[in-house]
Amino acid sequence: MTKADRQAFLQQIKSDYREILINYFTTDKNLQEKIDKFINAVFCANIPVPQIIEIHMELIDEFSKHLKLEGRSDETLLDYRLTLIDILAHLCEIYRRSLPK
Repeated sequence: MTKADRQAFLQQIKSDYREILINYFTTDKNLQEKIDKFINAVFCANIPVPQIIEIHMELIDEFSKHLKLEGRSDETLLDYRLTLIDILAHLCEIYRRSLPK
């Protein structure tokens, strides 16, 4: 993957993760499919876990700034740690299944 391709891919991953975050606590019936697609893309591209955590933190920071501009508390964003835990658990499961027995 060229540097430009990788950058575009990472932007797409960030966009996909943003959508997952926004819809995580809703009744979106396609959310699990979106999570699976995201996990598969991350796994196939060999994106390291720290980079996923970095994407999560960047998005939460963006959301926090936006809420503060609106004069609202950002305390509810702490609940979105569950999203990160869920994503990482799914990713770890794929890594576990990929190991030869």
